Amino acid sequence: MSEQIFSIRCPTHIQFGAGSAVASLSAIAELGRRALLIHGASPGRAQWLVDGLTEQGLALSFASCPREPDIELIEACVEVGRGADVELVIGVGGGAVIDTAKAVAGLIPAQGQVMDYLEVVGGGQPLEAHPLPWVALPTTAGTGAEVTRNAVIDVPRSRRKVSLRDDRLLPTLAIVDPDLTAEAPRSVVLASGLDAITQVIEPYISGEASRFTDALCRDGIATGLPALMRLLDQSPAAPESISAAREQMAWVSLCGGLALANAKLGAVHGLAGPLGGILDAPHGAIAGCLLPAVLAANQAHSQSQPDTAARIAEVELALAQALAVDRHEAFAALAAWSSRQGLPGLKQMGLAESDCRSVAEAAQTSSSMRGNPVKLSVATLEGILRRS
Repeated sequence: MSEQIFSIRCPTHIQFGAGSAVASLSAIAELGRRALLIHGASPGRAQWLVDGLTEQGLALSFASCPREPDIELIEACVEVGRGADVELVIGVGGGAVIDTAKAVAGLIPAQGQVMDYLEVVGGGQPLEAHPLPWVALPTTAGTGAEVTRNAVIDVPRSRRKVSLRDDRLLPTLAIVDPDLTAEAPRSVVLASGLDAITQVIEPYISGEASRFTDALCRDGIATGLPALMRLLDQSPAAPESISAAREQMAWVSLCGGLALANAKLGAVHGLAGPLGGILDAPHGAIAGCLLPAVLAANQAHSQSQPDTAARIAEVELALAQALAVDRHEAFAALAAWSSRQGLPGLKQMGLAESDCRSVAEAAQTSSSMRGNPVKLSVATLEGILRRS
């Protein structure tokens, strides 16, 4: 990577560490007295937050995000927020909830419709008004959505997931409390963990990498997979080891979010966007499926780019050490390990052979693909889909 000018985009305030959520209730209350609280499918999991904020004197309205956000869900949440004249939006849940809260905070003051502001399939217009202040409390360690400036929204009629993007969509306060991830189901831990690992790898090998993003990514690349392996194999481990692994995964997720917000992603997320529009599967699971084959393809096409090749080799070595295999077996070993942990392949998720070409073509127009360190042809992308 050559010397370069770079900027840093991050939330106004990040609070990290076990117990930080409860400790931050008064800070949340300072941001507004009428708040829309967006939670996941099980509202009871947010009751501790409802009770705490009520004690702080907040008047709360509620909206549920039981699935990955689409146009209809976003519009419904915006309507609730406008009807209650809220001053603040709070999201407590996984990446889907956090992205929903982010989008809703931006759209409540906006004059247009959701489609007016979406990339690729929408108008791509900038938001006319400044978003409402909003708070992110992630309950999974994976997406890093609590520190990014885009919200991913499903557009069913276009069979695509695309972004609402604006620098002002960064949260006012991001609270990353590893304790909030303790009740996540095993399948969610696996999928979100692989997403977190992907999101420290792709910015690191991106052409937009900087000293800042390198500092965030290098530690996550080395420690992310070992931490995820400890979380998924809890039986022989002491409770304090599990707690440490949970904290490490929360840190990797946070670093990945900050890195992707300040560099770019790559072919994994370039393909994941159109795949997310046609598969009924979590984003993290799709990303985890794609990562090994994308890394192998990038490596095969990077021989004329020594810096890129060296960075991919660093990733390869870190994965090999975690999986206890020879370096050159790392990508295949990662795919095999993920499968043994219960991650389905793309065919099992419902990808049809007839969709591979259109997905590959759509991926080439995505904003994420522009961050990939090498140019991958449609045929190469089709091959990745078939091997994942």
